[in-house]
Amino acid sequence: MISPMTSARRPAAGTKPKGGGGGGAGRRSAWLAADESKRWGEAFFLLYTPFWLTLCLGIIVPFKLYEGFTELEYLVVGLVCTVPVFLIPLFLVGKMFRICQPQALYDTLNPAATGAAKKADSVRSLKDRYWVKLCWMNNSFEAAWILALSYFIAYLETLAIANFPYYKFIDRDIMYKVGSLFYAIYFIISFPMFLRIDEKDEKWNLSKVAVDSLGAAMLVTILLDLWRIFLGPIVHIPESRQCGQAGLAWFPTQN
Repeated sequence: MISPMTSARRPAAGTKPKGGGGGGAGRRSAWLAADESKRWGEAFFLLYTPFWLTLCLGIIVPFKLYEGFTELEYLVVGLVCTVPVFLIPLFLVGKMFRICQPQALYDTLNPAATGAAKKADSVRSLKDRYWVKLCWMNNSFEAAWILALSYFIAYLETLAIANFPYYKFIDRDIMYKVGSLFYAIYFIISFPMFLRIDEKDEKWNLSKVAVDSLGAAMLVTILLDLWRIFLGPIVHIPESRQCGQAGLAWFPTQN
């Protein structure tokens, strides 16, 4: 996930990581994470994603190999796509070291106050107002960027399955435009949550990542359910095709 605040989080020129140098301290990227271990993981996912996309959407679906699949073949395909993503980062992690949090942007807005105390206070007050305004603008831009990227990814995935013969769209246009927004809820929540991992001085352990992931999943579920309750289906469903049972389908009601 790319953040417009990336430049503000990258180490200033000449800054050395705590705990020793080397290990790729000078290999910084505006597109990947500052933390080397997280950056390694992002690079691995970027390299592995074309493999399983090509396997599923470039081979299995276009050539309709799924028509002859049994449960075993489906299981094998699922394991091939998912197991490496879990095991490889688990056992082959990148080097980990601390990277000092930069203050370059703040320093740029911090003029030297060498005059009288009153002048220094005035400069500090002006600087604080500009800093708050800049943070608000950056946060607004970051939120808009996450929303746009989430919708773009969701739209591409919806488009990718459009020709699968076992999917039937009642209204294809609405599915692309509004259905993609519904699907984008997953990314609107998960992108910022992933962005937070290892971006501060404190390293995240496995339990903290698990709790954060479960919290993100719960928040996604709540938003999806709020959509279902207050907005309902994206297309009109005839009454004859609606579920006649009130409440949750897996909780049978008693008359």
